[in-house]
Amino acid sequence: MGFAISVFLIVFLLIASGGLLLFYRETMLQRITEVINPQPKPKTLLSTIQETGLSISGVVEHFENILPKSQAEISVVKQRLIRAGYRQENAIKIFYGSKVLVPLLLCMVVLVSGLGSLGGIFLYIAALGLGFLTPDFWLGRRITTRQHRIRRGLPDVLDLLIICIEAGLSLDQATARSAEELRKAQPELSDELTVVVLEQRAGRPRSDTWKHLADRTGVDAVRNLVSMLVQSEQFGTSIAKTLRVHSDTLRTQRVQHVEEMAAKSTIKLIFPLVLFIFPALFVVLMGPAVIIILQSFKTSFGGH
Repeated sequence: MGFAISVFLIVFLLIASGGLLLFYRETMLQRITEVINPQPKPKTLLSTIQETGLSISGVVEHFENILPKSQAEISVVKQRLIRAGYRQENAIKIFYGSKVLVPLLLCMVVLVSGLGSLGGIFLYIAALGLGFLTPDFWLGRRITTRQHRIRRGLPDVLDLLIICIEAGLSLDQATARSAEELRKAQPELSDELTVVVLEQRAGRPRSDTWKHLADRTGVDAVRNLVSMLVQSEQFGTSIAKTLRVHSDTLRTQRVQHVEEMAAKSTIKLIFPLVLFIFPALFVVLMGPAVIIILQSFKTSFGGH
């Protein structure tokens, strides 16, 4: 009986394997053909956008040699780009190229739209000036937004550092683990902490890597944190207690900042009230009375 069952199972498996082989024969042949003779993959929308962006950046880079610039100015712009989160080698070339290309594009818009005939040469000069300053305004806005995100997410990073240190990890290991865990929740701080970890692995002292973090971000809260960490390392105090105190201080400052903004809202509401709401109220309240008074005067003088 057992021999018959074994023979039946073997025959069944052979038949099933043959059926699958015949059924998927075309698919297997297609896969083998793709491995032997690989064909170029069709371009997706994402790859097309990436290639377009790279080509545009390559075109913009060629315009950066037009502007005269000193080494000190390049250093300042490079520091601003790093604070905005752009560490690529071609970032400064794209920035200076955009300061040439954007004014030309605005002048073309003025010429094509016909606005140049209305404003004359002054409109072209305004377009050139606005286009030249637009990359600086955009970069400043980008820096402010990134610094705000870093300042807002710093207490959460400190809490995770405290948990890792109290669990037995060193500060370097806690930094690496925090950068890995907060990659999606706090991408800006995770990126900066990753740079700190890479610098430490390259052999730089811990105090120097944290000072570089403060210079890259330009946030006062990060600079105060770095000062506290350096002093804690020099005097041998507990790093976990230092981080906890700084985290509580940041949360208190956040609450005070929100209360300050709430207190300023009453003063900021005066201008909309005076300019928009009060005139509408006067029209609604005094309008019917004025109409009635005019009609009564008309009737009185008309009767006489």
